[in-house]
Amino acid sequence: MKSERKYSLLEAKARLEALCAYQERCSFELIKKMNLWFIDREDQDRLLAELISTNFLNEERFAAAFTSGRTRIKRWGKIKIRVELKKKMISNYSIDKALKGIDLDEYWANLIHLAQRKWDLSNENDPFKKKMKLYRFLNTKGYEADLIKDAVEEISKS
Repeated sequence: MKSERKYSLLEAKARLEALCAYQERCSFELIKKMNLWFIDREDQDRLLAELISTNFLNEERFAAAFTSGRTRIKRWGKIKIRVELKKKMISNYSIDKALKGIDLDEYWANLIHLAQRKWDLSNENDPFKKKMKLYRFLNTKGYEADLIKDAVEEISKS
């Protein structure tokens, strides 16, 4: 039994435009939404093409906004950001362009901030174990190994 379409094409277009106007979206998110509304693939493609042509939907703009937010607010590293953007089916070109937009001084400051906070909160007495826990934590945040090594050395000296 095929489910009934939740919205007409015009209603769906208006709702998708409202979603895109409220916050940057990617086509993957919109396709998931349209699948919930039981809109068939042909109409989905038509709606996406319309949103792209009217500039409601822009992959590069989404990648830049996503990267900026994850760097500034959640303090994620480049590796984690890349993985999350890949999950959203963003092209490598858009991901690379967005990652190049990261301010490296702010990126380093975020890494040091996270490392210092974790170091201060740790109740581990063994310095080696403390460093390893810090290394693992920063690795899960998506930072590169060479930067983590430099940050851990800097934090452990102070």
